Amino acid sequence: MKSKEHTRQVRDKVIEKFKAGLGYKKISQALNIPRSTVQAIIQKWKEYGTTVNLPRQGRPPKLTGQTRRALIRNAAKRPMVTLDELQRSTAQVGESVHRTTISRALHKVGLYGRVASRKPLLTENHKKSRLQFATSHVGDTANMWKKVLWSDETKMELFGQNAKRYVWRKTNTAHHSEHTIPTVKYGGGSIMLWGCFSSAGTGKLVRVDGKMDGAKYRAILEENLLESAKDLRLGRRFTFQQDNDPKHKARATMEWFKTKHIHVLEWPSQSPDLNPIENLWQDLKTAVHKRCPSNLTELELFCKEEWARIRALVKNSTSTTPHLSYTVPFCTVHC
Repeated sequence: MKSKEHTRQVRDKVIEKFKAGLGYKKISQALNIPRSTVQAIIQKWKEYGTTVNLPRQGRPPKLTGQTRRALIRNAAKRPMVTLDELQRSTAQVGESVHRTTISRALHKVGLYGRVASRKPLLTENHKKSRLQFATSHVGDTANMWKKVLWSDETKMELFGQNAKRYVWRKTNTAHHSEHTIPTVKYGGGSIMLWGCFSSAGTGKLVRVDGKMDGAKYRAILEENLLESAKDLRLGRRFTFQQDNDPKHKARATMEWFKTKHIHVLEWPSQSPDLNPIENLWQDLKTAVHKRCPSNLTELELFCKEEWARIRALVKNSTSTTPHLSYTVPFCTVHC
């Protein structure tokens, strides 16, 4: 902490001895004050020609430089540290300050509290396969991606979404591993939905009753996949996307694709964040929860109504080639 200022008399003696030709070290020894203090007094005298305290700009900061730097290091090394924890750490060194004081200190160096992104827990093999997937498709054209029918299942919760966690991070660092919360697929909810879409709009949306197994998945595909592709005018040579869930990759399911002459996109494991339908799911959940469904029947009804509304928006587009923004071809993969 900053020590008490020396009196005007002491500062004047420093200048007197300096004018008499004494060096910093001898002045320090003669007056029994630190050499750095002697140097600071003399530098101030040289610059302003006085030893009088100059008017200060505003109120002095409540945090000393040392404590402020310690806070910044703490938040940078431990992005998930809370304001309460930082506040307690400053109190331990004798500097009790308000939470907003700590926030302002972090904001000045570009650290802001943001909601931690939820990201799949990736092994080294997962990262390699994701990178290989990205490099193999880096030269694909936009027309190629317009022929992809994206699909996925999601769980729609009746009461809100998963709790948020805030982290201290700088701009453009949302996907850094220390700023994300590892997740596994499916984390609770009320009803499960299967859906698909392409750049031309949304396909079928189906509620899955009971536990999804291979037979039920194939029944959903049989009733909805080809009809969705037809409605979206994808033609016969479209590509179907699904993840590597065991029921999706089952031998009977892959034989079904072969029988129907449907090309399936090779997909890296643990990569839901690469699937643009995740953005569509998020928009759907946001729209549905704004309507505050009170029971499962309303939840399913609102889901289908909002899904249809998205499809209608695409159909009513004035563009000559209507498309959804969710299907922008990816150029980077966060590993």
